[in-house]
Amino acid sequence: MTSSIDKRVSAGGGPAPRRLAARTSASTMLWALAIVMVVIGLATPGDASGGAIKGTVTLKGTTPELKKLAVTIDQYVCGKEKNPEDLVLSPQGGIRSAVVWLDKPPAGTPAAALASTATMDQKDCVFAPRVVVVPAGGKIDFLNSDRLLHNLHSTPSANPPFNRTQPKGRTITIAFEKPEIIRVTCDLHSWMRGWVVVAEHPYYALTDGAGEFELKGLPPGRYTLKVWQERLGTVTKDVVVGDQDPTPVSLEMPAR
Repeated sequence: MTSSIDKRVSAGGGPAPRRLAARTSASTMLWALAIVMVVIGLATPGDASGGAIKGTVTLKGTTPELKKLAVTIDQYVCGKEKNPEDLVLSPQGGIRSAVVWLDKPPAGTPAAALASTATMDQKDCVFAPRVVVVPAGGKIDFLNSDRLLHNLHSTPSANPPFNRTQPKGRTITIAFEKPEIIRVTCDLHSWMRGWVVVAEHPYYALTDGAGEFELKGLPPGRYTLKVWQERLGTVTKDVVVGDQDPTPVSLEMPAR
C-alpha cells in the first residue's frame, strides 16, 4: 500500500525532471542562436572591406650620387651646406617620403578620412616635413620657426598660385581644393623645396623612413597602385587583395 509520503514524492518529483529538461532545451537554443548571430556578424559585408595592402618602396639600381647643397645666404641660421633631401634612403634601400595611392578607389564605405589640415614648417632653412598629403578641400598651415624672413612661392596647375612673405612666427594657412602634386619653394633660399600632395580620395599613404606604407579598409579585388617620388617620378603596379591580410607588396622605383 502506498503511503502518503510516497504519494507526495511521486506527485512532487515527477514534474521536476520535465522542468529541468525544458530549461536545458531553452538554454541550448539560446546558445545556438548566439552562435548563429556571431557567424552572421562575421560574414557581414562591412567586415569584407577590412583588408589592407602593406608594402615597401625601394630603389632599383645604383644609388645616384647625392651631393650636399651649398648655402649662400643667412649662414648664421642655415649653416654652410645642406644634405640633399630629394632622395632619402634607408640602409636597405627603402625610399622615404614617397606617396602611394590607389589609381581607382573601391566603391562603398571609404577608408578613414585623411586629416583635413596638415602642417609644414620652415625650420633650419628647410621645409619640414618635405612632403605632406592633404585631401582636396583641405588646408596647410605653413609655419616659420627660423629667426629670419622666408617666403612661400608656388605655381600650381589646378589650384591658385601663391607668393607670400613669411616673417618668423607667422602662420600662413592655404587651402587646396583640387587634386594635384604641388611644389613649394622659398625665393630667398634657393635650395629649399617642399611638396604638397592634394589627394583625390582617402587611399593615400606616405612612406616612412624605411620606405614602408599601409593602405587599410580595402575589400577583396584587383587594384592599381601608384607611387610618386619627387626625383624618381611615378611607377604603377597591379595588386590583388584576397584572403591574405595584409596583402604584401614590393614596389621598385628605377634609379635616375
